[in-house]
Amino acid sequence: MIAQTAKGLLNRIHDALIFGRRVKALSAALADAIPSGGLVLDLGCGDGQVAARLMGVRPDLTVEGADVLLRPVTHIPVTLYDGLSLPFADRSFDYVTIVDVLHHTDDPAAVLAEAQRVSRLGVVVKDHLREGLLAGPILRLMDWVGNRGHDVRLPYNYLDSRQWADVFACAGLERVRWVDALGLYGAPLAWLFERKLHFVALLAPAGLSLASQ
Repeated sequence: MIAQTAKGLLNRIHDALIFGRRVKALSAALADAIPSGGLVLDLGCGDGQVAARLMGVRPDLTVEGADVLLRPVTHIPVTLYDGLSLPFADRSFDYVTIVDVLHHTDDPAAVLAEAQRVSRLGVVVKDHLREGLLAGPILRLMDWVGNRGHDVRLPYNYLDSRQWADVFACAGLERVRWVDALGLYGAPLAWLFERKLHFVALLAPAGLSLASQ
């Protein structure tokens, strides 16, 4: 009972201080990153609030979700999957978005390869970059505050730029666009938690040219 009360308090604090701005900033960043309209899969969608707002910003997109956990309330249709194989045929979606999911996995390249398999045009990844002063401990703190109250698995698998390049290549994807100023936090939190610790990358299947650069 005490543990549940503590988790509830942690979630309320996070929602009040961070979550609303985060949803707005992430949906805007995804809207900018996706070059054209179509059907989008939000892999690891959580409750779907980011995806729902994305559709509000980009009415040319239709978004559905897939996740290893089903929340009691979701804002988009969500399909349960096992974290390994997505239950969709090849090229079922125009784009796949993966928002703050890959650092929760043991094998980001395998998850990204599955996203590449079911996408036709590209994959948009929002994740963390483990570079700069105290990047690892700061990312761990952010991750714990944002996810501990929801019982999300926390392996703290953060990558540097070289490791991300290897993961993209292993998944058969090439970087088309990279943005690392997202406006997730206001001052003074941004001075510690923003920096270059977050990025949104548009990735395309190797050899496929996309209009957005």
